[in-house]
Amino acid sequence: MLKIIFVSNKSSVTIHLFITDMNYMTIFDLEKLNRISLLLQERKQTIACAESCTVGLIQNTLSRAIDATSFFQGGMTLYNDGQKAKHLHVNPIFAASCNSVDRKIAEKMALEIVPVFNAELGLSITGYAQPIPHRSIDDCYAYLAIAEGTEIILSKKIEGDPLQDLFENQSIFSKKALDELLGILEKQEGHPL
Repeated sequence: MLKIIFVSNKSSVTIHLFITDMNYMTIFDLEKLNRISLLLQERKQTIACAESCTVGLIQNTLSRAIDATSFFQGGMTLYNDGQKAKHLHVNPIFAASCNSVDRKIAEKMALEIVPVFNAELGLSITGYAQPIPHRSIDDCYAYLAIAEGTEIILSKKIEGDPLQDLFENQSIFSKKALDELLGILEKQEGHPL
């Protein structure tokens, strides 16, 4: 559990973070993560990420793999419609109409992140990691896409748990995204994607 304490005086506010439970470090099984690393290195492929609702958690997790610099190019956190439009050429009118939470938005993000980072694969995610009652969003879900070059090789909706907090759902989405990536890589083991 993360405990946040705000301390203020007349001129500033200081935020103190106290980590009371180290479970936040175990979002994804290290053995699986290293398997992703090995499979991508065997294929001589790299990956880049475009994240919205997971705010860089997938990138952070990939960076923990063995030899991460051999396969992980980097990524972007694009948390609002404007940034998705500016950096990944998502249609701003369509993005505004759905709050950037749509299968087609995830696919566009996955396709566009590939050339930005000179990668072979692009992984993207956009969704709701917590309910938003004032927008009538009662569930937690995200759209996940994986592109290879100019082709979408995975596009799906994944579910979170509306009874969990924001970070827990971000962790659930990150784990599901990396499980999907590993599944694709293992399915095609020994064969180019």
